Amino acid sequence: MDTARYAGFLPESYRSASSEPESTWWQWRGRQVHIARASRPDAPVRVMGIHGAGGHAMALWPFASLAADEGVDILFPDMPIYGLTVEPRPAQVRYRDWIDLLCDLVDAERANDPRPLVLFGASMGGMMAYEVAARTGQVAAVLATCLLDTADPEARAAAARWSLAGKAAPTLLPPVARVAGNLRLPIKWLVRMNQMSNNPDLSRLCSSDPRGGGVRIPLGFLADWFTYPHTEPEQFTAAPVTLLHPAADRWTPPQPSQRFLDRIAAPTQSVLLENCGHFPIEEPGLTQLATAARSVIAEVVGRS
Repeated sequence: MDTARYAGFLPESYRSASSEPESTWWQWRGRQVHIARASRPDAPVRVMGIHGAGGHAMALWPFASLAADEGVDILFPDMPIYGLTVEPRPAQVRYRDWIDLLCDLVDAERANDPRPLVLFGASMGGMMAYEVAARTGQVAAVLATCLLDTADPEARAAAARWSLAGKAAPTLLPPVARVAGNLRLPIKWLVRMNQMSNNPDLSRLCSSDPRGGGVRIPLGFLADWFTYPHTEPEQFTAAPVTLLHPAADRWTPPQPSQRFLDRIAAPTQSVLLENCGHFPIEEPGLTQLATAARSVIAEVVGRS
């Protein structure tokens, strides 16, 4: 199983806690969306995980299972093109489809279950969690390992494989996408997948995973991502936001994420995960992540 391969990179004390999820399916606009779950009917709060461009639900499940083992109800969807989700038109998938899917999923889950819902976004999933919270008004708190604001040239430069191309992406990509938007290229050709982890073996696993960092992504998706009009942080009051940024991230440095966080109107807090790379598996940062997440969940429970 993918979960075991990824869990093997965690510190020994965390590996035994990793448990397998239940695979469920949700029909959305002609797609079969795979959602990994750890159902805890008695839990006072639920957490939805959101992966980025180099992961999928099973790859990040070792993190989710830490919360599940503490009695938190977990769901973790695979975004179209990634994981086990069945996507009939992969060349036509755009970033706004991911946002729309997550908004509809949050609305559906909240309609069926009134318990507070926390969003945990990893990598580019952090900005997606932020945007979904803003659009739905149904989220109790946002946790994010990264807030990669594509309106920020420094953030774009960090995200792209070539810094100059990243900075110029909003100008260069849209005209290319109008002609070749359905052309699919390996995501590792376009972003710094080799910096996914400070452990080279984990980076290689992520970039070669056919369900994660080994996928081919449409140029139209990238053009849409680099130009998507995210909610202005000064207007964001939907939920408290906690940034859990890896301090030793060689892919997306903490500074652009912190700069965006400082502009958010809602209550915010920031925790730098010591010694952690972009995929935060190192100590003491991994324990800091778990502790901060536990604290946010306790605050949500206290407010409910």
